[in-house]
Amino acid sequence: MDSRRMCSQCRAFITSKDRVCPYCGEKVGPRAIDQRSPGDILGGLIPHARFTTVMIMLVNFGVFAAMMLYRSGGGDGPSLDLDGSTLYRFGAKYMGGDGIPGIREGQWWRLVTAGFLHGGLMHILMNSWALFDLGAQVEELFGTSRLLVFYFLSTVGGFAASAWWSPALSMGASAGIFGLIGAMIALGVKHPTPVGSAIKAMYVRWAAYGLLFGLLPGFRMDNAAHLGGLASGFVCAYLADLPRIETAPRERFWRMAAYGCLALTAWSFLQMFLWFKVVR
Repeated sequence: MDSRRMCSQCRAFITSKDRVCPYCGEKVGPRAIDQRSPGDILGGLIPHARFTTVMIMLVNFGVFAAMMLYRSGGGDGPSLDLDGSTLYRFGAKYMGGDGIPGIREGQWWRLVTAGFLHGGLMHILMNSWALFDLGAQVEELFGTSRLLVFYFLSTVGGFAASAWWSPALSMGASAGIFGLIGAMIALGVKHPTPVGSAIKAMYVRWAAYGLLFGLLPGFRMDNAAHLGGLASGFVCAYLADLPRIETAPRERFWRMAAYGCLALTAWSFLQMFLWFKVVR
């Protein structure tokens, strides 16, 4: 893992061992990523630099496994893709209509749960591949609290944009992933150093490739959710900026915001579970 970090005061690059910036004299605490011990996470099985990212991925795979078991119990055969009925029951984004309840009927929790659902094995593997590296980069620079807030708000913002654009069924982690791309672009925009400009250029290419990929024939991707997530992540990260001293009031605010996002995610899954029991 790269030992460089950015001073929160003067934006100069220093090392992770520095406790006082040699350029401006600002006190800097340890990076959030360095406060974990790899030995505390399943004996080091999960890399500590990707702990939060891996937890998100485990939730994604757990929900996917539950959907596959439910679908398999319905006798739909050995396909690795999921039918629309199963995705709807587990909380995919759907506006509603024609007597079928959805977001219009007050099921706002679908804007959250949709970000943890995937339509098939290739869908979840492709999103996990992107999230595995991107999540670690965002967590290393912004810290765990900001990562969770960015991911949550980008998921909600992405599927809100998707709902505005189309009432059709939609799901996937890519709204949150595009939000993390937006966060990295915001970092480069707000700190236009040579390194910041390089970061911005790289992630602008990531965003462009992802959006163009969604336009290819045969790929049913929700670019409205991608653009909504990208914009949400950019705005959140631009306003949040990089962490400062761990005990600063602003850092306490971001920790509380992260707890709030986790609570809303849990509430959304509870609503999904209660709904699932009704329609089952």
